[in-house]
Amino acid sequence: MTEPIYATGKRKTSIARVWLKPGEGKFIVNERAIKEYFGRETCEMVALQSLDLTGTRNQFDVDINVMGGGISGQSIAIRHGISKALLQYNASFKDALKKAGFLTRDSRVKERKKYGRRGARRRPQFSKR
Repeated sequence: MTEPIYATGKRKTSIARVWLKPGEGKFIVNERAIKEYFGRETCEMVALQSLDLTGTRNQFDVDINVMGGGISGQSIAIRHGISKALLQYNASFKDALKKAGFLTRDSRVKERKKYGRRGARRRPQFSKR
Protein backbone atom coordinates (compact mmCIF):
# COMPACT_ATOMS: atom_id res chain seq x y z
CA MET A 1 0.00 0.00 0.00
CA THR A 2 1.92 3.04 -1.24
CA GLU A 3 -0.77 5.59 -2.06
CA PRO A 4 -3.23 6.67 0.65
CA ILE A 5 -6.73 5.16 0.88
CA TYR A 6 -9.53 7.74 0.55
CA ALA A 7 -13.10 7.46 1.85
CA THR A 8 -15.97 9.80 2.71
CA GLY A 9 -18.06 9.57 5.88
CA LYS A 10 -21.32 11.39 6.56
CA ARG A 11 -23.70 12.05 9.47
CA LYS A 12 -26.55 14.60 9.37
CA THR A 13 -24.91 17.63 7.70
CA SER A 14 -21.31 16.66 8.59
CA ILE A 15 -19.01 15.40 5.85
CA ALA A 16 -15.61 13.88 6.64
CA ARG A 17 -12.97 13.20 4.00
CA VAL A 18 -10.54 10.58 5.32
CA TRP A 19 -7.10 9.54 4.04
CA LEU A 20 -5.37 6.48 5.54
CA LYS A 21 -1.60 6.20 5.07
CA PRO A 22 0.72 3.59 6.58
CA GLY A 23 2.43 5.04 9.64
CA GLU A 24 2.61 4.98 13.41
CA GLY A 25 -0.81 6.33 14.40
CA LYS A 26 -0.93 10.13 13.92
CA PHE A 27 -4.41 11.68 13.66
CA ILE A 28 -4.77 15.08 12.05
CA VAL A 29 -8.24 16.70 11.87
CA ASN A 30 -8.46 19.94 9.86
CA GLU A 31 -4.67 20.41 10.23
CA ARG A 32 -4.84 20.11 14.04
CA ALA A 33 -4.24 17.22 16.43
CA ILE A 34 -7.37 15.21 17.24
CA LYS A 35 -7.18 16.06 20.99
CA GLU A 36 -6.87 19.76 20.17
CA TYR A 37 -9.70 19.70 17.60
CA PHE A 38 -12.38 17.92 19.64
CA GLY A 39 -11.48 18.85 23.21
CA ARG A 40 -13.91 16.17 24.43
CA GLU A 41 -12.57 12.72 25.09
CA THR A 42 -15.91 11.09 24.14
CA CYS A 43 -15.89 12.55 20.62
CA GLU A 44 -12.29 11.46 20.17
CA MET A 45 -13.17 7.96 21.40
CA VAL A 46 -16.16 7.72 19.01
CA ALA A 47 -14.05 8.82 16.05
CA LEU A 48 -11.44 6.12 16.70
CA GLN A 49 -13.82 3.23 17.52
CA SER A 50 -13.47 1.50 14.14
CA LEU A 51 -9.66 1.47 14.40
CA ASP A 52 -9.86 0.04 17.93
CA LEU A 53 -12.36 -2.62 16.82
CA THR A 54 -10.11 -3.84 13.99
CA GLY A 55 -6.89 -3.48 15.99
CA THR A 56 -5.24 -1.15 13.46
CA ARG A 57 -4.94 1.99 15.59
CA ASN A 58 -1.13 2.28 15.39
CA GLN A 59 -0.76 1.03 11.80
CA PHE A 60 -2.07 4.13 9.99
CA ASP A 61 -1.57 7.87 9.91
CA VAL A 62 -5.03 9.36 9.45
CA ASP A 63 -5.54 12.73 7.77
CA ILE A 64 -9.10 14.05 8.03
CA ASN A 65 -10.88 17.07 6.60
CA VAL A 66 -14.31 17.53 8.18
CA MET A 67 -16.94 20.25 7.72
CA GLY A 68 -20.54 20.99 8.65
CA GLY A 69 -22.64 20.16 11.68
CA GLY A 70 -21.47 20.02 15.28
CA ILE A 71 -18.57 18.17 16.83
CA SER A 72 -20.63 15.13 17.81
CA GLY A 73 -21.93 14.64 14.26
CA GLN A 74 -18.45 15.28 12.92
CA SER A 75 -16.95 12.57 15.13
CA ILE A 76 -19.52 10.03 13.89
CA ALA A 77 -18.86 11.13 10.28
CA ILE A 78 -15.14 10.54 10.88
CA ARG A 79 -15.89 7.07 12.27
CA HIS A 80 -17.98 6.30 9.18
CA GLY A 81 -15.22 7.47 6.83
CA ILE A 82 -12.47 5.53 8.65
CA SER A 83 -14.65 2.40 8.57
CA LYS A 84 -15.17 2.70 4.81
CA ALA A 85 -11.44 3.26 4.27
CA LEU A 86 -10.57 0.21 6.41
CA LEU A 87 -12.96 -1.84 4.30
CA GLN A 88 -10.99 -0.84 1.18
CA TYR A 89 -7.77 -1.80 2.96
CA ASN A 90 -8.98 -5.23 4.13
CA ALA A 91 -12.36 -6.70 3.13
CA SER A 92 -12.25 -9.21 6.03
CA PHE A 93 -13.07 -6.35 8.45
CA LYS A 94 -16.58 -6.11 6.94
CA ASP A 95 -18.33 -8.51 9.35
CA ALA A 96 -17.03 -6.80 12.50
CA LEU A 97 -17.63 -3.26 11.20
CA LYS A 98 -21.11 -4.11 9.91
CA LYS A 99 -22.11 -5.81 13.18
CA ALA A 100 -20.97 -2.77 15.18
CA GLY A 101 -23.02 -0.51 12.84
CA PHE A 102 -20.06 1.59 11.66
CA LEU A 103 -20.74 1.12 7.93
CA THR A 104 -24.34 2.39 8.10
CA ARG A 105 -24.77 6.05 7.16
CA ASP A 106 -27.01 7.75 9.75
CA SER A 107 -29.09 10.03 7.52
CA ARG A 108 -31.44 11.48 10.13
CA VAL A 109 -31.67 15.22 9.57
CA LYS A 110 -33.88 17.85 11.21
CA GLU A 111 -37.18 18.20 9.37
CA ARG A 112 -37.86 21.59 7.81
CA LYS A 113 -40.44 24.03 9.17
CA LYS A 114 -43.68 24.16 7.19
CA TYR A 115 -45.84 27.26 6.68
CA GLY A 116 -48.88 27.60 8.94
CA ARG A 117 -47.09 25.58 11.62
CA ARG A 118 -44.98 26.61 14.61
CA GLY A 119 -42.30 24.05 13.82
CA ALA A 120 -42.01 21.08 11.49
CA ARG A 121 -45.26 19.48 12.73
CA ARG A 122 -46.49 21.48 15.75
CA ARG A 123 -49.81 23.13 15.03
CA PRO A 124 -51.00 26.39 16.58
CA GLN A 125 -53.15 25.93 19.69
CA PHE A 126 -56.82 25.21 18.92
CA SER A 127 -59.34 27.69 20.29
CA LYS A 128 -62.96 26.61 20.46
CA ARG A 129 -64.30 30.15 21.09
